[in-house]
Amino acid sequence: MTGLTIAIDAMGGDFGPRLVVPACIKSLTEYPALHLVLVGDRSIIEPILAQYPQNDSSRLTVQHAGEEVTMDDLPVHALRHKPDSSMRIALQLLRDKQVQACVSAGNTGALMALAKHVLKCLPGIDRPAIMTALPTQSGETHLLDLGANVDVSADQLVQFALMGSAALQIQSVNHPRVALLNVGSEAIKGNQQVKQAAALLEEIKHLNYIGYIEGDGVFRGEADVVVCDGFVGNILLKSSEGLAQMIAARIRQRLGRGLRAWLLSWLAAPLLRVLRTELAPDRYNGACLLGVTGVVVKSHGSASQAAFQSAIGVAYRAAQEHLAECLQQHLRQVMVDAELNLDTKV
Repeated sequence: MTGLTIAIDAMGGDFGPRLVVPACIKSLTEYPALHLVLVGDRSIIEPILAQYPQNDSSRLTVQHAGEEVTMDDLPVHALRHKPDSSMRIALQLLRDKQVQACVSAGNTGALMALAKHVLKCLPGIDRPAIMTALPTQSGETHLLDLGANVDVSADQLVQFALMGSAALQIQSVNHPRVALLNVGSEAIKGNQQVKQAAALLEEIKHLNYIGYIEGDGVFRGEADVVVCDGFVGNILLKSSEGLAQMIAARIRQRLGRGLRAWLLSWLAAPLLRVLRTELAPDRYNGACLLGVTGVVVKSHGSASQAAFQSAIGVAYRAAQEHLAECLQQHLRQVMVDAELNLDTKV
């Protein structure tokens, strides 16, 4: 694909333009066909851009926005009282087909509310859900929701399962295994929403639902799609990232200093490089907001420059795959086969 353009909410996240701008410039080098629109306060963004005179200005433009959504803003406040926010304008560019994707490290609740309002949900979907990949013993699994929906119904868990399965089929995963995250594998375990969702999922013939999965089974790769509410999913994601960082720190501490430590480091270097490449949280930053009529990618608010570049890469690939359009087609077919109503809540 040539001429693919992504809108970047430059004011979002803990670090704003001072991190977003250099990450965007490096992404332009990584993806020669990429164009970026930095949405935010021009008076802040342009002086940072001036520090990179080698930047190809024909592939990076600035769209001014006079407001920003802060991490403390309630979603309803961002929706009703900040019409000129960088987050909203970036989504409007996507709605108006001026760009093919949008990336933000901003307030998760506000991003979901604004995306739902500006872009609208796909037919049959009540609430969007955030999905990302996690490393496992055998490859990757995909987890949703990651924080967009703290409280969900059984019907909404079913919607998440359908979207996750469809998204992986778009990525050429045949018959992806779908599981519900639970406190045990027995049928009597779990809250009422999970139990009701399990009963509904078992009735959908064209969905490869395999039952409950526990937290340790996620990282053994026992399922391709793991479904939960956003409260649980966000805790699992942040815990796994913290664990990876702790293990890396412990390894560095154990190696210590001196000749013996240098020798051990030299011997272990190839393995450590592989582990850093495959398990680094930065590599897995960037989660797709599934269920709206456009490609929206959420980055961690505290993401590093490399992590934000990963989020841009996720958006780039999702736009290349026409994720939103293909997801709608897959969902329509699945829902028709399952005799689900496309015009009302599942």
